[in-house]
Amino acid sequence: MKLLIAINSLATGGAEKLLLDSIPEYIRRGVEVDLLLLDGTDSAFLGELKLRAPHCRVISLGHGSCYRPWLVLQIVPILRRYDIVNVHLFPALYWVALAKLLSRSATKLVYTEHSTSNKRRNGRLLGAIDRFIYRRYDRVICISTSVKDALRQHLRSGDAKLVTIPNGVDLGQLHRAQPFAAAELPLLAAGKRLLLQVSSFIYPKDQATLIRALPLLAESVELVLVGVGAMQDECRQLAMQLGVAHRVHFLGVRLDVPRLLKSVDVVILSSRHEGLSLSSIEGLASGKPFVASDVPGLADIVAGAGVLFPQGDERALAQAITALLDDDVHRAAVVAACVERSRPYGIDAMLEQHLALYAMAADW
Repeated sequence: MKLLIAINSLATGGAEKLLLDSIPEYIRRGVEVDLLLLDGTDSAFLGELKLRAPHCRVISLGHGSCYRPWLVLQIVPILRRYDIVNVHLFPALYWVALAKLLSRSATKLVYTEHSTSNKRRNGRLLGAIDRFIYRRYDRVICISTSVKDALRQHLRSGDAKLVTIPNGVDLGQLHRAQPFAAAELPLLAAGKRLLLQVSSFIYPKDQATLIRALPLLAESVELVLVGVGAMQDECRQLAMQLGVAHRVHFLGVRLDVPRLLKSVDVVILSSRHEGLSLSSIEGLASGKPFVASDVPGLADIVAGAGVLFPQGDERALAQAITALLDDDVHRAAVVAACVERSRPYGIDAMLEQHLALYAMAADW
């Protein structure tokens, strides 16, 4: 089986991190896998992938916007070389589907749906175009039940093409990670209590609610934000307006997230909606209490284990954080429940389900 994985780029993001972790594991299992990037601009994740999987061929369609329609013509001859192409994210979703139409190849197409919502699902025309594109795919992997339910409603179809395979993370790597010493990471100064969110600064992420919660917390509580994105400057400005800029640390892209998770007091994912984010699984497995917005995609996995707060409600968030920081018994109970909830979401289980799906491609 020759497998091609296609995505917009390997810039920071949950889907990109999924590929960084899974491609080396596919190769270790003897799968011949290449990676197609609409935008091959160098990034921390791309550099790390080349170190972890030097035998993975990376096919770049250039540098710049992923929204160039002529990328379709570049993809056409590439598709013919592979048995299966697994696509992640928009607009790669569209360009590969259109290339398949033009190529008339026998290549099987799989799309991995990561979100419960997007702007294309609003409006009659965009919705019709979206449904036409999804019909070009032989199977659609939905990363959670919420994602599957939302997509089924959008596509107005049954379950024949929709398969639920939860995302997975390397739980062993998380459990083995060692916290930073203060000499390695100065923001770990004595007396500080650190909150951590790992996510891109893009919609639907909601770092702003976290920043608004800081003035409601003790001065010793500080916020660590990992990731980059278009909304980062907006968050910096908000922190300055609220007088908490000195308590918010923007660390950019990090490849040592497991160690950061082990070094903070509370892990948080404030978001407007999710699929089944890797950050949520990592937060649950981190050995620290995990707090998340009570929204589709997050509520499914967190309820009954971590702490949920109403989306956008900084006061409720601040109360939840304070309870965890002040009550050792409560914190320990939440940590134990979170770790237990994370156990089914190992990367090995995810990969085995993917490979089982690919093995059935000849019968689609």
